[in-house]
Amino acid sequence: MPGRAVKSRKPPLQFFLRLRRALGGRAGWGGLALQALFIVVLTWAGYEIVANAKGNLEAQHIASGLGFMSNTAGFGVSQTLLPYSETDSYTRVFLVGLVNTLVVAAVGIFFATVIGFLVALGRLSPNWLISRIAGGYVELVRNLPLLFQILFWYLAVLSTLPSPKQSISVFDGIFLSNRGLVIPKPVGYEGLIAFIMAVVVAIIGCMMLRNRSRRGLFRSGRALVVWPYALGLLIGLPAAAMVIFGVPFTFEMPVLKGFNFVGGAHLIPEFVALAIALSTYTAAFIAEVVRAGILSVHKGQVEAGAALGLSRRSTLRLIVIPQAMRVILPPLTNQYLNLTKNSSLAVAIGYPDLFSVFAGTTLSQTGQAIEIVAITMGVYLLISLVTSGIMSVYSWRIARSVGA
Repeated sequence: MPGRAVKSRKPPLQFFLRLRRALGGRAGWGGLALQALFIVVLTWAGYEIVANAKGNLEAQHIASGLGFMSNTAGFGVSQTLLPYSETDSYTRVFLVGLVNTLVVAAVGIFFATVIGFLVALGRLSPNWLISRIAGGYVELVRNLPLLFQILFWYLAVLSTLPSPKQSISVFDGIFLSNRGLVIPKPVGYEGLIAFIMAVVVAIIGCMMLRNRSRRGLFRSGRALVVWPYALGLLIGLPAAAMVIFGVPFTFEMPVLKGFNFVGGAHLIPEFVALAIALSTYTAAFIAEVVRAGILSVHKGQVEAGAALGLSRRSTLRLIVIPQAMRVILPPLTNQYLNLTKNSSLAVAIGYPDLFSVFAGTTLSQTGQAIEIVAITMGVYLLISLVTSGIMSVYSWRIARSVGA
């Protein structure tokens, strides 16, 4: 039409030029050809691996697939947090090993974090003796192989403890012997759910009070006193739930009968040794991560806190640590992932984790190496991805709160 500019269409050549820049980069069509060749080689290698594995399985008359998971396991597991018997299937064995792995990883991460932060603060302490002890701990523990430390705690420490009849007793309710650690076992009643909900609500309320106190400190320079209200929530709400719904639980006390204890909760020595070794070993690395993060904060921040009249502890808690967390969290996540993967060393002392009972005993009984190894690899990968995701979300929140 006259008076209107006709918009010209881009020729197809420009589309191919953009595709070349996007896929080939600066190398152009040569880079695109190399990538296509790499994909072809990778696909061919994968096909050859699958075909070779299928041929070997057929030659050995081993059926592929996950049908074996429903077969009877026929072996016992020394520690089961889920109900389990020898007549259960390999699926149950997988779940038992997975829960054992998650439990020892969670316990190790908790204690490694606490010990690591304390050791890091000890290394930065102006007290000469505390600083040297913390430094000696880091240099000693992190330079010894983890497998050696696991064997040390299991063979040189726990195995030398007295028998159950001469066990070390704490308040006549906790017993430590060469059979492991025996503690009172909580047994829930009908009011347990209401009691747990009351505790959760109290914790959420305390967190809200803490955030309000921090906002008041940053806005007006005065911290609101919230600990009486927090203490009231933590004591009052659970107590009210107990009055309304009854006693939530009682404790089943362990009793020595014959050569071992009956009742209570039993923690086998393999679990105790593995948890201690993982915690203390990873804590040495976490201590250096935390120390580096604290030292990355400019000393002017500490001086500013002192100028405001804050104590050294308050300055560290309110000013230094929040800024240091942005530096601490990425390597701290790596340490958590390493601890979870290092728990597979439990096979050396017979702790029934996922690697031991599933990738070990189950594989040797069924011969389904490809399926079992693939499942085990996928589970460890999933655990690592979930851990990384949680830490990434926490890091984002820390960065946003500090930036605000």
